[in-house]
Amino acid sequence: MGAHTFGSIRLFFIKLDKKWKTNSVSIYEYKKQINMKLVLKMLLTAIAVVILAKILPGVYVDSYSTAVIVAIVLGLLRVFVKPLIILFTLPLTILTLGIFLFVINAGIILLADKLVDGFAVSGFWYALLFSLLLSFFQSILYSFLKEDQQKQMS
Repeated sequence: MGAHTFGSIRLFFIKLDKKWKTNSVSIYEYKKQINMKLVLKMLLTAIAVVILAKILPGVYVDSYSTAVIVAIVLGLLRVFVKPLIILFTLPLTILTLGIFLFVINAGIILLADKLVDGFAVSGFWYALLFSLLLSFFQSILYSFLKEDQQKQMS
């Protein structure tokens, strides 16, 4: 590599740095937006948990603060535990063409039931129904966040 190559690489990064500073928000602002979006998603999940606890007779949530804790625990379980379970049950998931993922989701709900005091699910079928409805409510509620993000970009 000659001096010309290193000069080209340096010039590329200088242009990239100028473009970053002029066309977008700072890294601090970007991280702040990401954190705010994460908090909003947790709160929306907590709202969905409360609504589903009111609708489904086999699901019980003690209070709104318990619903927030359930949302946090479900988020952590989905990030850390669910991928491992999917990895270990991959042959069964492939064999059932992905239907076994519903069982995994119900298991995650039942695990959250055991971990959080004040949150109770009375059985596997209620956990399965709860996980399906929670995913449905989350997709609806999270769509409002996407609309807000699109309005901010334009």
